[in-house]
Parts: sequence; C-alpha cells; structure tokens
Amino acid sequence: MIGQRIYQRRIAAGLSLRELAQQTNNYVSAQAIHKYEIGRAQPGSDVLIKLAKALGVKVEFFFRPASAEVTLSEPAYRKRSAASSKERQSLRARAKELVEKYLEIESLFPNSRFSFKLPSDSQRMIRRLDDIETFARSLRKQWALGIDPIENLSEVLEDRGVKVAMVYAEKGIDGLSCWANDEHPVVLVKKSQPSDRFRFSLAHELGHLLLRVSKSIDEEKAANRFAGAFLVPAEAAKAELGEHRRSFSFYELLGLREKYGMSVQAWIYRARDLRIISDSFFVQLCRDLKRRGLYDKEIGKPLPSEQPKRFERLVVQAVEEGLISAAKGAEVLDIPLNEFRKKLEVGALDAEMRA
Repeated sequence: MIGQRIYQRRIAAGLSLRELAQQTNNYVSAQAIHKYEIGRAQPGSDVLIKLAKALGVKVEFFFRPASAEVTLSEPAYRKRSAASSKERQSLRARAKELVEKYLEIESLFPNSRFSFKLPSDSQRMIRRLDDIETFARSLRKQWALGIDPIENLSEVLEDRGVKVAMVYAEKGIDGLSCWANDEHPVVLVKKSQPSDRFRFSLAHELGHLLLRVSKSIDEEKAANRFAGAFLVPAEAAKAELGEHRRSFSFYELLGLREKYGMSVQAWIYRARDLRIISDSFFVQLCRDLKRRGLYDKEIGKPLPSEQPKRFERLVVQAVEEGLISAAKGAEVLDIPLNEFRKKLEVGALDAEMRA
C-alpha cells in the first residue's frame, strides 16, 4: 500500500526515480525508492518524512485507507494534443489522487452524495454530427436546464454527480475526462484558463464522457459540437442571431459572449454548425480574426471566473462537524494548515455577519 502511494505521487509529480532521489538530497536512493514502490522493502519513518517533503505531501498521505482507492478508465485526450507521455501519466495519477480524496470525504456524508444518471445508450449514440443537437437538447431537459444561459457550469456538473477539479498542466492540454470505478464521471480542467475557454473545455470533456460516436465521426469534432450545443442550444442561438445571417459584427458576438459565457470564436463555429451563416462567410470571419491576430486569443474583457467548489465545501463541513481534523482537511485539500484555518475563520465570520 505504501509503495503504491509513493509510486502514485511520484508519477503525479512528474518525477523519475532519480529525480525523486535528488529531491531528497540523495538521502533515499533511486534503487531504494524502486524497492519501496514494488513492495520489496518497507520505508522507515525517517525515509517517509523525506519522501513526503520531496513529494509535497504530508506523511499521512501514504496511509490513506485502501477503501478510498479507485480504478480509472483510460482518459480521453484531445488527439492533436502536444502533451508528452510523461505529462499524460502525471495527469492520470493526479486524477486518481483527486478522486480518491473526493470519495473518501464524500463517504462521510452518504445522504449528500450525488449519483450520476447516465442517459440511455440510444440517446448517446451519434451517427452524424446533427444527432448531437438532439442529444444536447435531451440532456438539458433531463437536467432541467431549459435553454437559458448556464450561470455556473461547474456547479451544474457537480450537482449531477460529476467530479470536477482544476489542475496545472502543460500548454498542450486543456482538460481530460475519465470514469472512476466505472460509475463516477471525472473531469479535470487546466487552471489559469480564461473563463469562456474553461467552460468550453468543461463541456467538451463532458461530451467525451457521454457521447458514443460512430467510427465515421471525428471524436474531437463531436466533443466540440456538443460543447457548443450544450452551452448554447440551437433554439437560443437562433433566437439571438436569427435563422439566417449574411453578416454580423464582433460587437454583437461580444455581447453574446458575456451573456452565455462562450467565446466569440465558439459563437462563429456555432453559427456555422446551425447553418445560420454560410461556409464562405464562416471562412471570411476566421480569416478576419487571423489577420487581426485574434484567432487564438480570447476576445473581450475577462469574464467572471468560476471553479468547482463542492469538494472544498464537503471538506470544510467534515471539519466543522468533527468528522476529520483540521490537519486532515488541509492534507486532503493539499494546502498549508494555516491557509485552511483562514478558510474556516472567514466562513465563521461570514456566518456571523449573515446572522
């Protein structure tokens, strides 16, 4: 168990055996670490303290109960991602850690657990791209979202049982998705993304989780189409833009970006997908953006940021109700104890002011 934890955290940190040994100032050799990882030797307390410090965790991490362990499906990555194999392995290990922590804390509140209800196979089967419009509409109906803009997409997904987290990642990765223990949908999204890109990445990864795409369809195109259709239903897009347009200004699209939290570029693709604009006008708009140097940049002022909060709330609640210690809460959230205590103080002060 301890060896598995060392291996998992080393991979999550993106370190080789030799690099981890160097992080301990060679107090622990690469050969010794390998023996610990494969179970041929057991580290003493002094070694665990050194390894914990080098890996940025508390010693308690190595003793997390086996009941919290999870098995992940192979994550979905964007096919054109430039991320290295090492980075992908690191992200997968970090995803495993996050879900283990999430399920461990969630098990303390059985009645507050959100189970994920998977749409039927017939709904999820996509034989042509236009089928995605029907599926996105049915999912919004199942989730009682109507066709209005989604104010906080992270909250919507978390309230329906999706485990959402933000992670640091290389430039080539915006997000990944997978299933934990074949029942818990997991979405990890890169930190430090503009809000509209974050939301699109989140919806894109949800598409990877839910869609069953025929071999004749590009999975990335399908996930992008789903993201646009889920964020802005066809009825809403046509109500905003009209059935057919020969032109529109970027000023108009900037207003819609603020209303729906979807980028100007994504709106242009959305209009093309719904045949609101012609292919030739679509090409013209893309060329115009490239000419201005705006094609790969977010256009407009920064939108209000959003991030997943449910896991943090559960951890704070567990501490407040005496189910775990503050030290355990800090360890689970991977933040210093004094920083976690500040969260508790702010929460207590806010409660007093609201009383």
